[in-house]
Amino acid sequence: MKYEHYNPRQAALDAARGLLQNAAEAAMGSGALPRAELPAYIVEIPADVKNGDVACNLAMAGARVFHKAPRQIAEAIVGCLDLAGSPFDRAEIAGPGFINLYLGTGWFTDVVRAACSEPEYGRTEAGAGKKYNVEFVSANPTGPMHMGNARGGALGDCLAACLDWAGYDVTREFYINDAGNQIQKFGKSLAIRYLQLFKGEEACPLPQECYQGADIIEHAKNFAAQHGDAYVNADFEELKQAITDYALPKNIEGLQRDLGKYRITYDVWFHESTLHESGAVKAVVDKLLESGACYKAEDGAIMYKSAQFAAKYGVANKRKTTDGTEEEAKDEVLVRANGIPTYFAADIAYHYNKLATRGFDKAIDVWGADHHGHVARMKGAMDAVGLDGSRLDVVLMQMVNLMRDGKPVRMSKRTGKAITLTDLLDEVPIDSARFFFNQRESTSTLDFDLDLAVRNDSENPVYYVQYAHARICSILKKLESEGITFRGMDAVDAAVLTDPSELALIRLLAAFPAEIAAAAEKYDPARITRFVIDLASAFHRFYNSCRILGAEDQVLQGRIALCLAVRGVIRNVLTMFKISAPESM
Repeated sequence: MKYEHYNPRQAALDAARGLLQNAAEAAMGSGALPRAELPAYIVEIPADVKNGDVACNLAMAGARVFHKAPRQIAEAIVGCLDLAGSPFDRAEIAGPGFINLYLGTGWFTDVVRAACSEPEYGRTEAGAGKKYNVEFVSANPTGPMHMGNARGGALGDCLAACLDWAGYDVTREFYINDAGNQIQKFGKSLAIRYLQLFKGEEACPLPQECYQGADIIEHAKNFAAQHGDAYVNADFEELKQAITDYALPKNIEGLQRDLGKYRITYDVWFHESTLHESGAVKAVVDKLLESGACYKAEDGAIMYKSAQFAAKYGVANKRKTTDGTEEEAKDEVLVRANGIPTYFAADIAYHYNKLATRGFDKAIDVWGADHHGHVARMKGAMDAVGLDGSRLDVVLMQMVNLMRDGKPVRMSKRTGKAITLTDLLDEVPIDSARFFFNQRESTSTLDFDLDLAVRNDSENPVYYVQYAHARICSILKKLESEGITFRGMDAVDAAVLTDPSELALIRLLAAFPAEIAAAAEKYDPARITRFVIDLASAFHRFYNSCRILGAEDQVLQGRIALCLAVRGVIRNVLTMFKISAPESM
């Protein structure tokens, strides 16, 4: 049997559904059941193996169409079940009519053989090669990345990895906001700081709305070192453009460098400015005008009927009034009266580019939870421009609380300002950062324990998982030194692996491809970190319960295979999440 893209759980579910359908047809053919169209029914893997490896509610679902008691229906179906050549060795009827199927040793053998022999066990074809774009971080290039970007980076990158392993064609993308008001403000801040170097702060005060960071001063000093006072008496707009052209690429290079340190690489760095330069923003606005989704106001501004299109996806754009009540969503400006497009217009053009121009089946954006009000209007805008808003999905990410000694950490001692991504990575191992940020689903606020992240003991979950991998490597080396080798997957027979800890371990191994598929479908890579912690725990229980060295030959081969299988799955999880998998610790 070939094990590439093998998903044991899904294979069992598919086999069960086919067997039950055939049995129901046979029961109707024999007259045990009246002829009727089969109802919709559920085939699932129960939480408790006491209820079977696969359970089905066909008998209950069929009570109305067959006009019989569920128990009678179940007996008729089970009586016609032919399990020969299937993964199952028996069926039972439970309670009012649940049909429970129990897997045979052949299925358990296949799981162990697949997991110990297939290098990329866990990969499936669930995604069928669909093109997915995952855009994440997309930090403002006017300043350093903050803690939200640290979580967003790990979340987006690991989500993309899950999608890739689940069989999707994934593109990782960073959207560079290099146009619009924030760039104008960036240039103005830089220009004033430059002039201050020659004229003093009193002569050139920095307005409060400008960027106040030390990075702005540093850029101004470096620009002055390169150009001297050449721009002191230049037109302010000329100075602003020149210093922006100098500083912005350096900031973007800094983003790339810092994200690279975080082990994040992108397939595409998309510049907002190209949307304006290519005429893509104007083209989208024209399209919305033609369809009637936009209109021209009396002052010449182009207004978009946002609420009309957002309603399908939830409430959008409600604002608090001075008395605390909410006012109804209003039409929004896409192009100002002066002819300058808003950020929203560029955002629509950008997503149109992803879904229409580049033809992604799905665009997934990872945003901070503070952008929740933008979701409905963005999805609605896709409908308005002639696309399907359901092709845009947004993963909203809650805040991170940094904790030390059980108390929140709000300030960086080094800078006196909010802790940045680079501050974090200077203090915490990258392995810990990437693992910790994916321990909880994105919808949950995350408490990041700085003390725990640097500990080298089993209390640290990433250390615990890495130690399990290293421990298995050590076991296998010890066996090799004793002259004991693995004879290959054909030597594996799960019939001899009867200890409860062995069976529990095999069931976990079997779940791995299904967990990846579920993590991809639900946009929840935290499922995989939780899974690998459970797998490491199950391995330690197995190792404490089952002797390897000195076991009877066939049992020995089976247990070596289990060690290889667990090592392979742990390594696959860690490497897909770009976390190191040490062979010794």
